[in-house]
Amino acid sequence: MIFPAHCKTVGAADTRPLGNRVYFLSRYLVRQTDAGPEVLEVTPAEEPGFMMREVARERVLAGPGDVAVCAEPVNLHDRADLIRRAAASEKRCTVFYGRDEHMTFVLDPDPGVLVPVHVYDIVPPRPHLSETIRELEATGIFGELEVEFIHHLHDIRTTGADIYPCRAAGFSRTLDADRPGDGDLVAGCLTARQLLAECYEGDFSVADICPLDAVQEEPFIARCCRGERTGRTAWNGYAGAVVHWGVSPREIYEAVAGLVARWREAR
Repeated sequence: MIFPAHCKTVGAADTRPLGNRVYFLSRYLVRQTDAGPEVLEVTPAEEPGFMMREVARERVLAGPGDVAVCAEPVNLHDRADLIRRAAASEKRCTVFYGRDEHMTFVLDPDPGVLVPVHVYDIVPPRPHLSETIRELEATGIFGELEVEFIHHLHDIRTTGADIYPCRAAGFSRTLDADRPGDGDLVAGCLTARQLLAECYEGDFSVADICPLDAVQEEPFIARCCRGERTGRTAWNGYAGAVVHWGVSPREIYEAVAGLVARWREAR
């Protein structure tokens, strides 16, 4: 697969006002022909100090019959998205234009380069980790990491519990506001068990809803309300990252970047 690291190395060659000279950073050119666009690889000559340089070497990477052009502007920084789009195009090469008119391409796309990161969270209320990752992904911030996220959301309503963790989720009976009764099924985690043991006497059972306890794939990222667990890089034998319940977007990005770096290094 050829996927330029940055759009600044990809130039347009629809017109050549300076003949065979190209911008010194150019390594690839997209050129329109009568049969359609083609993609070239170029090597500028060694001419220190000159911004526009003669082409020392040139070769066609993909001819008109092998090149598709994405019909809509895209986020050029979301590399995982572009790889998936290119793989679905049924052409060897797909050219993409950004919303700012920059462009890039993917030649011989290989979705296998993407690291699958498994995201574990619960709903309701809003699955903060999962939704924040989706929002960050849309900005392209994860682009250079070449990852794809697989979201595992546990709907805690399926537990059929009598009492749930907190009012924020909109439940009528919650552990932060109501006393549990004998025989109640409580949707909770280690924190709920600790609260029940410290504050109440009775015959309670707990349906485990901790995202971390649901981890069954790696690499993973999961959130947990227990501060002593955050920062962990493995859980029950699975490699990943554990973040706190109220983790910030910056911390989420750093956790994902760290776990992907560790995962690639280990392989």
